[in-house]
Amino acid sequence: MLKIPFVSFEKMHTEIRNELDEAYNNVLNKNYYIHGSECAEFEKNFAEYCTAKYCVGVGNGLDALTLILRAMNIRCGDEVIVPANTYIATALAVSLAGATPVLVDPDIRTFNIDVDKIEEKITDRTKAIIAVHLQGRAADMDSICAVAKKYNLKVIEDAAQAHGTRYKGKKVGTFGQAAGFSFYPGKNLGALGDGGCVVTNDEKIAETVRILSDYGSDYKYHHIFKGVNSRLDELQSAFLNVKLPYLDKWNAERQRIADCYLQHITNPAIVLPLQSDDEFEHIYHVFAIRCRQRDRLESYLKEKGIGTLKHYPVPIHLQQAYADLNIPKGSLPVAEEISHTILSIPMYYGMTDKEIDFVIQSLNDFSCE
Repeated sequence: MLKIPFVSFEKMHTEIRNELDEAYNNVLNKNYYIHGSECAEFEKNFAEYCTAKYCVGVGNGLDALTLILRAMNIRCGDEVIVPANTYIATALAVSLAGATPVLVDPDIRTFNIDVDKIEEKITDRTKAIIAVHLQGRAADMDSICAVAKKYNLKVIEDAAQAHGTRYKGKKVGTFGQAAGFSFYPGKNLGALGDGGCVVTNDEKIAETVRILSDYGSDYKYHHIFKGVNSRLDELQSAFLNVKLPYLDKWNAERQRIADCYLQHITNPAIVLPLQSDDEFEHIYHVFAIRCRQRDRLESYLKEKGIGTLKHYPVPIHLQQAYADLNIPKGSLPVAEEISHTILSIPMYYGMTDKEIDFVIQSLNDFSCE
């Protein structure tokens, strides 16, 4: 039986194995592992890739968002608008900064925040909106920024799943005041361990994030903030420097696979994601379908040898960690509907046409009866 994992890095890493080995050896031979030339080079390269002025490497995507919020002086008593169906890290960043996440239902078609529902959640304590480019699809940044301007709010982009995504022809990451990226291994641009960065055109935000991420130190043994230890190390930076030039190629292949799915999955029981277009590009960090019989479909595909994952089966407001928000079940119906019906199917660089066809045929053969 054909076995198709949910994700595989084998082809990607095999093709660049010699470059990765060389990067590892270079770092090892330098005997310099933190705040060295590899991180500085990656920060320069990724800032240029995003057409931003500044990039600051940090320990992970959660830290990136938390440090942005702290650099913006968002703190206890403040509120931050967050999509209700994002990964919990987006809300955790707000909590770790001391503020309160205020959850807004998404648009059922795009899975991104429903801009028409933002204003009703704004209070005199609201200080920012976090726009998440969920699953690699660009959020409606013009509309989000218009609401933010009306109420004098900051805009932060959570681009953890959107490396290289374009909105109206421009890469995401510079529409708000700052953006947080994750380089978790499963991302479209993934390290071989944890990593993240902050991208911004604001020099003060960049400098504050850099200081906060290094124990609050502006120079050795001199501390001006109560900071944290969150740094992108030399080894992960070196691996990311190898991978970055291939990112557009890998994204294009994901889009090709997605086009095959979109054209040939015809089962009426399955709701497909919106296709990428010139305004709202999608680089398909995941390819998420919806089905009323999601759990049956999940079991069926498992029997076929096809790996899947649910992003995310329990929405934030129903997680025990956020019981203190006192948001009862049914209050965010779209987020709950997505959580009950969503299923992500295989999507990775290296899928063969035979594997793609097998996934398509298996989905078309699925019966809800």
